Amino acid sequence: MSLVLENLYYTKTHEWIRVEEDIGIVGITDFAQKELQDIVYFGIDESIIKKELKAGEKFGYVEAVKTAADLYLPVSGEVLEINKELISNPAIANQDPYGKGWILKIKIKDKEELKSLLNSEDYKKHIGE
Repeated sequence: MSLVLENLYYTKTHEWIRVEEDIGIVGITDFAQKELQDIVYFGIDESIIKKELKAGEKFGYVEAVKTAADLYLPVSGEVLEINKELISNPAIANQDPYGKGWILKIKIKDKEELKSLLNSEDYKKHIGE
């Protein structure tokens, strides 16, 4: 069974976002890291820092030993920071997807977009748990 935290919003493509005032912290879910298994690389171009991206826009990808997956922004906003520790040690996402395994921080443009995301109960149903 996958860990699904109640205080987060989720996408159907298995990203999560935690909201702290107007800042969104984004990562991949426990379900995603279990599906991917051994994560070896996050492909995120640093040129996205200080750029405004739209909800659903691809911001990078994650590679595992057997597969790869694109990463999509849950809500629109300006990219503030990329987790450099995660880039240099991608396995952190397997060990702590909701903590040290965060991928990026954004300044949320419109909190209304959060209403289109899944809450923990809806995400559990989405992944069949």
